[in-house]
Amino acid sequence: MPSLLTITYHFFFQIVVILLTYRLLWPVLRRLAQVQVVAIMVAGFLLGPSVLGWIWPAGQQWLFPTKLTLGSETFTHPNLTVIYVVGQLGLVLYMFLVGASFKLDILTAHWRQAGVTSAAGIGVPLVLGGVLGAWMVSRGGYFTDNVVSWQGALFVAAAVAITAFPMLAWIVYDSGLLNTRLGTVSLSCAAFDDACSWVLLATVVATAKGSLFGAVLAIGGGLAYLVFMIYVGRPLLARLETWSPPRADIERTGGLPIAHTSVVLLTVLAASCFTDFVGIYSVFGAFVAGAVMPRGELLTQIRQHFEPLTAYLLIPAFFIYSGLNTQLRLILDGPTLLMAMIVLVVSFTAKFGAVGLAARWQGMSRLEAASMGALANARGLMELILLNIGFEAGLISGKLYTILALMTIVTTLVATPLQRQFERRLWKTGARFGADGEEPYGNDHPRNGHAAAQPAAARSEQTPPPSKGKSHARFHA
Repeated sequence: MPSLLTITYHFFFQIVVILLTYRLLWPVLRRLAQVQVVAIMVAGFLLGPSVLGWIWPAGQQWLFPTKLTLGSETFTHPNLTVIYVVGQLGLVLYMFLVGASFKLDILTAHWRQAGVTSAAGIGVPLVLGGVLGAWMVSRGGYFTDNVVSWQGALFVAAAVAITAFPMLAWIVYDSGLLNTRLGTVSLSCAAFDDACSWVLLATVVATAKGSLFGAVLAIGGGLAYLVFMIYVGRPLLARLETWSPPRADIERTGGLPIAHTSVVLLTVLAASCFTDFVGIYSVFGAFVAGAVMPRGELLTQIRQHFEPLTAYLLIPAFFIYSGLNTQLRLILDGPTLLMAMIVLVVSFTAKFGAVGLAARWQGMSRLEAASMGALANARGLMELILLNIGFEAGLISGKLYTILALMTIVTTLVATPLQRQFERRLWKTGARFGADGEEPYGNDHPRNGHAAAQPAAARSEQTPPPSKGKSHARFHA
């Protein structure tokens, strides 16, 4: 068993390699109209067994060991456990920051579009994914033996229907869409679709273990938590804005009061612990905690202090953990490659078509609806979380994990460039996405001599898209 000192310095070295790889990838992917989180996701994939393990197997195994053999027994390597825990902490803090930035006023103004589009975005992929999942169970090799047809159908349906809420939030921030109808409705749809997918996943995991109690606990506990946070937690947290901290705390921490921050962290971690316990998982507990936080200077200071550490130190650990579970060698045969292509086509067309058509039906313009469909395919983080849970619960094989992970990477890579193409076409007409849909640029359009007003899609792709507000400067690193 490695010593604590060995585990520690090995972990530090692993983080150094992850960050260096991401920073080397970012200039290349930026020119391909990607956002920085995609570079981090791709770095995790490249450092796993599929790429680095294929090029240099011994080096990859030494750098990111997954198993530890002691005598005749094999255990999970301590460094893999550390990477997993750090990645989960990053997800929780990041989802809190996303919730703290959520624009409830724009959502309220466009609740009808969000509701109908969400229903279409979850309904069509559920049907197509369910058919595909049942077929995969009948073929064998994709699920473990204790999974029956309907359980496999629900799992693949959830995987196809999901939109990565954290990933989409990052893309919305990076693309300057946070204060627009497109950005807010897209995030709302992602939140609803993800919640439905987690309920399906909880049902599959619970029934595979021979009990429906887990599914009931997930639904009941999730609703109870939501009601509690809205009607009890929100009024209590609102008192933080009227609680004056000692001046010494403010001066010592540069505007971040220690006592207030402690209360916020306790709330986030306790919420994440509860939602993990009931089965809807920590990320949703953290998001709701952020959404009910009082808006004001305290929240602004917390976001400014926590965002860089969360985004560029903790989150990469999650991506490397997912990359270690992705093994392309498992799908390098004709039938499996064909299945991977079918999964990719079904996943992309189901989300893009359903969300885009529903948004158009709800009165959005053609380009805004098409942008909605493109953004809906950003599966990233949440898809990988779902896969990890299914894999660790003994539901899916490494082959299906790799197929769905590959689908996740491809659809996420396509999402941002496709959306920016639609935004570029809109910009050329003298309009942009605004709080109520398309709106004219007016006098600040480049045609009137103001070239700096170009949106993310219309500017050189060598420059990162602007964020709407000083609290999101972290994306310009």
